[in-house]
Amino acid sequence: MRITDLRVHSIAIADPPLRSSYGLHAPYALRTIIELESDEGVIGITETYGGEAQVKQIEALRAQIIGANPYRLTGFLSPMVDGQGGGDARSQTYHVPGENPLDATTRTFAAIEVACLDLIGKTVGMPVCDLLGGRVRDEVPFSAYPFYKHAGGGGEGKDARVDEYGEALTPEALVKQVKQMVAQYGFSSIKFKAGVLEPDIEIETVKQLYRALGPQVPLRMDPNSAWTVETSVSVGRALAMELDRGGYLEDPTAGLENMAEVRRRLLAEGIKTPLASNVAVTSFADIPSSVKMDAVQIILCDHHYWGGMRQVQQLARLAKTFGLGLSMHSNSHLGVSLMAMAHVAAATPHLTYACDTHYPWQSAQDEIVRGGRIPIKNGCVKIPEKPGLGVELDYDQLARGRERYAKCPYRKRDDELEMNKHVDPTWKRVLPRW
Repeated sequence: MRITDLRVHSIAIADPPLRSSYGLHAPYALRTIIELESDEGVIGITETYGGEAQVKQIEALRAQIIGANPYRLTGFLSPMVDGQGGGDARSQTYHVPGENPLDATTRTFAAIEVACLDLIGKTVGMPVCDLLGGRVRDEVPFSAYPFYKHAGGGGEGKDARVDEYGEALTPEALVKQVKQMVAQYGFSSIKFKAGVLEPDIEIETVKQLYRALGPQVPLRMDPNSAWTVETSVSVGRALAMELDRGGYLEDPTAGLENMAEVRRRLLAEGIKTPLASNVAVTSFADIPSSVKMDAVQIILCDHHYWGGMRQVQQLARLAKTFGLGLSMHSNSHLGVSLMAMAHVAAATPHLTYACDTHYPWQSAQDEIVRGGRIPIKNGCVKIPEKPGLGVELDYDQLARGRERYAKCPYRKRDDELEMNKHVDPTWKRVLPRW
């Protein structure tokens, strides 16, 4: 079997005005869809981060991809998974996801790997999770992912979308948003994006969530490094009860040394809330220092910038060896990426926390999967009994996504610029902010 064609599609999808410490989401998120076609007429697909830089990385590999055996291609490309740098140099702390130049090669490798696995799976009639060694679960749990947000449903002009969740810039509005998500999707854990409002308001938001949902629903809090060590400790102290029982505090402050200091001080007060990370620990090179300092107890991996599905499985084995928890980070994405997450999660025994997903924030109007949106029931995505990722492209919808990309002015993610345009012309991302 040989790869005879590589097709790369840049698309744009509507994204609501969600807030984080990075700033404000633009009206459109950018995604890249890749097709690999074999000489047998089988097509493998993948979805990854979008924008011009990502497309250039993929196109640079065209000569190596065309004519290659998909069983062997990722072996030839395997040096790419190492990326560049490590530690603070490789950290996502100062880069919005998908825009870190030091993990560009790992993102590109991951995209090719997933497309190859989908192609192989569809050729031999096996789901990707079974190609990866066999599923250990048929359903993959995901967590609700509430954000503070401004009014609006994403998109611009005639393409502006209905605001399904409404503005949420108070604790009460955030609780209402979460209840709506839980009612619609059945989520049984909550990952709350913080680092936006004053810490006291965010503490109150978590406390209201706890009162509204009860202690049986784990709560997680992620301020994306917006706080000092002192503030992080103060928040951890204030929410010791609410973040217990399967919860965690994710990246409260920047850098492994500061994370370790927060951990040490909380433990000294008898507070065992674990610290999670998807910005301080983003490569295998980060793990030795993190373990030595006890800086991070839960890693939130992402098969895109960790270098693919098999890298996630390797990470899981390492995490289990060192007694670390494991979950998955997400970004604004569609059904192809959601199914890739689900397949690798299904084949990863040491998945100790429900995965993140932005999927409820995306619109059915933008979904490129044939048959429409992937169902999330009881907070889980079921692995279909279909070969490969179990999904095919809807080419009419793909064409609409390409047209949307051609018409919109965005070519990279820049949350700070969006804050300047729509909220505060003087706003800058400053770490720590509080």
